[in-house]
Amino acid sequence: MDYLSAIQITEVISTIFYTILGVALMGLVWKCIDWLTPFPIIKEIEEDQNIALAILIGLLFIAVAIIIAAVLVS
Repeated sequence: MDYLSAIQITEVISTIFYTILGVALMGLVWKCIDWLTPFPIIKEIEEDQNIALAILIGLLFIAVAIIIAAVLVS
């Protein structure tokens, strides 16, 4: 079976659209987190080497990504 014939253009376009939408929503979440915190997150992680904050932000992004994926799939 030819794999290229099994790919439909609508699936490719919807995948690209939902990828862009998901990345935009993650960017919006990042801006909200940065706006709500009373200290600069980037400085705290990079310069002060706050590993706990880096892990917390990473876990928060994973949680938000799971929520966004669940909304986009259904």
